[in-house]
Amino acid sequence: MSHHRRGLRRVLRDDELLAAVEDDFESAALDPRRLAMLRYAVKLTERPAEMRAEDVQALRREGFGDADILALAETTAYYAYANRVADGLGVQLEELDEGS
Repeated sequence: MSHHRRGLRRVLRDDELLAAVEDDFESAALDPRRLAMLRYAVKLTERPAEMRAEDVQALRREGFGDADILALAETTAYYAYANRVADGLGVQLEELDEGS
């Protein structure tokens, strides 16, 4: 996740929370909506064959609509795709300074 730090920093606007999310998002001080979103994205990334209707229902319980859920699935899938292409081509990540 370190190479996506700039974008996450823009969204969170809280360096302490950013560090906590990078360390372990489950124990970071995230609201239930963000926590549900991250759990969904992690499961879709790491265990896509295990996705079930309940995963979508968990997002709906937190107020996500159909368009939100589609955007989350598409964004998660896109990053998985882009990262695999970069990994497959041996692309080296640029070094980020601490302020990034």
